[in-house]
Amino acid sequence: MSKLAIVAIGGNSLIKDETHKSVPDQFAAVRETAVHIAEMIGQGWNVVITHDNGPQVGFILLRSEYARNLLHTVPLDSCGADTQGSIGYMIQQALHNEFLHRGIQRQCVTVVTQVLVDRNDPAMQNPSKPIGSFYKEDEAKAKMAQDGWAMVEDAGRGWRRVVPSPQPQEIIERAAIETLIKNGFIVVAAGGGGIPVVRDEEGNLSGVEGVIDKDLASSLLATRLNADLLLISTAVEKASLYYNKPNQQDLDTITLNEAKRYYDEGHFAKGSMGPKVRAILNYLEQGGRAALVTKPETIGRALSGRTGTWIMSD
Repeated sequence: MSKLAIVAIGGNSLIKDETHKSVPDQFAAVRETAVHIAEMIGQGWNVVITHDNGPQVGFILLRSEYARNLLHTVPLDSCGADTQGSIGYMIQQALHNEFLHRGIQRQCVTVVTQVLVDRNDPAMQNPSKPIGSFYKEDEAKAKMAQDGWAMVEDAGRGWRRVVPSPQPQEIIERAAIETLIKNGFIVVAAGGGGIPVVRDEEGNLSGVEGVIDKDLASSLLATRLNADLLLISTAVEKASLYYNKPNQQDLDTITLNEAKRYYDEGHFAKGSMGPKVRAILNYLEQGGRAALVTKPETIGRALSGRTGTWIMSD
């Protein structure tokens, strides 16, 4: 079997900027990223692709809000399923066409993925993940009273709904994903961190209102599939110490222990690189071999050791 990589593509692989949000714009962005993933597959890698879905879920929620006097609203777990399907479709089509041009005899499929969380996770009682639109204070108070939403004021920009962000415990469709990989398929899975579900005493699953961190779910998937590489594709070519400061220091290859120290020293911001490094630490601490952080367009060069930040197990 070829080596297996979990490739977590960030939001910039789907939406380039605030002026390019339409579905055709997203297709164009995905096609660009597909070129680099196909290059990786051409080098002999098996790949499972995970992806962000935050803006797309926000779009569905906004449409649902506008149409609530005409149609039923859409619960958050269904929004996750909807976006796994639509984004998976874009990735499947883009890779199909790229494979065709390169003469690669592979096929990509999407698995709508549920991820088990603990109903007693403390995060379930402490909503912290902002989703959806901004509201004025009076609108927010009405939402909290009428719909039971938890809402917070967001840095002077308005009020936003917040939902729980529990820790991922289990990839429900893991066996299906493993079977597809063994049969030569490129798989899109755990989109948006997966659809959070809880299990009752009889083993029945049900969806919950929450958002699982995409990189943590990717890390869990990499661990469960015994992947050789966790590749986190993001907006920067390398992770850095003292980011955006005059003494910024880009990182080339570091060990797990060095990454832990830099993380504990606060070098990786909570809202950007921090969760990605935390996910990498989880994967390496559970027996993972190597992790790589880089931009989509530098994946090929990074895999050959010419750029990117490699974090290696000790």
